[in-house]
Amino acid sequence: MRLLTAGESHGPAVLAVLDGVPAGLAIAPADIDVDLRRRQLGYGRGARQRIERDAVRITGGVRQGRTTGAPIALEIANRDAVNWERVMSVEPIAEPPDPVTRLRPGHADLAGALKFGHDDVRDVIERASARETAARVAAGGVAKALLRAVGTVVESETKAIGDVAGAVGFDREAVEASEVRSGDSERSAAMVAAIAAAREAGDTLGGIVALRAIAVVPGLGSFAEWDRRLDGRIAQALMSIQSAKGVQFADAFAAARERGSAVHDPIVVRDGAFTRSRNRAGGLEGGVTNGQDIVVEVAFKPISTLMKPLASADLRTGEPAPAHVERSDVCIVPAAGVVAEAMLALVLADALCEKFGNDNVDDLCAAVERYRRRLHPIDQRR
Repeated sequence: MRLLTAGESHGPAVLAVLDGVPAGLAIAPADIDVDLRRRQLGYGRGARQRIERDAVRITGGVRQGRTTGAPIALEIANRDAVNWERVMSVEPIAEPPDPVTRLRPGHADLAGALKFGHDDVRDVIERASARETAARVAAGGVAKALLRAVGTVVESETKAIGDVAGAVGFDREAVEASEVRSGDSERSAAMVAAIAAAREAGDTLGGIVALRAIAVVPGLGSFAEWDRRLDGRIAQALMSIQSAKGVQFADAFAAARERGSAVHDPIVVRDGAFTRSRNRAGGLEGGVTNGQDIVVEVAFKPISTLMKPLASADLRTGEPAPAHVERSDVCIVPAAGVVAEAMLALVLADALCEKFGNDNVDDLCAAVERYRRRLHPIDQRR
């Protein structure tokens, strides 16, 4: 499976093209819109979310409610684009908009302008924006539908915002009822208060998102080549999310300070199958899924646009100048969890198709079922 996205934050739409999805998978816009709406929610989001009403339009690869095997084309309209027609005009206009030249520390502004030779940071802002993640979430909705066909479910929960950490239990109802997507009701209120205090100070907050994939087929990925190791592929996908700065599987950083006898997961046999008595490997060993839940955490930095801007410089003159202020959020961690779900689902769906084929979803499911029967040979050998 391959994913490409296109479109600018204030252009007409953001787009996704997802290739390699098996034919015959039942999918409808409503299946995708659920996650698009979840991405827009969360305490700390900015005014943009009051303008947009994200909904997907499927323009290719689906017919009569089922995938055809052709690339799936997805479009999410930007309602705010009507207010940016002059700034974002494809054709040159007589009186072009004023360029953005004040650079934001922590954003792609300076690095992107240097890379592409831009003298207007607007050409960086529009594509580097996290608005692009709406397209990823839409594509992730398709990947989730494929994973559900083999019983795999991907979910997320906010573990921390700023220095406020909560207990993670993946209680889906409690998580989705929380303004910050934390199932810990007491700490959820403290997280909201921390975001409110940051907003009052003209500042921003980051945090940590916990992810879990349950009922994962064992044997996805490979130990044979570095670029096929599934933990590396998952880490790359999660680190590609705007503002992501760190990834750990299970409690990897704590485990690094312990002895192997305390860290590695003892192997046991239960109901004729191999399993583990704990899961400190986070569901992956040697770059391959081992049948346990995949457990991973992603650290997100505070976003770069501050209402009280940091000292910076002007791109054209090099003179000192306060950083540019772009309409923005205070905290994106609750929404980032939904994006992270999409990226994890896309990698797992890709690995599933890699192992079992991607021509037809019924063929894939039958192959998975035969494979799962092969994984329970112990009783037959006795």
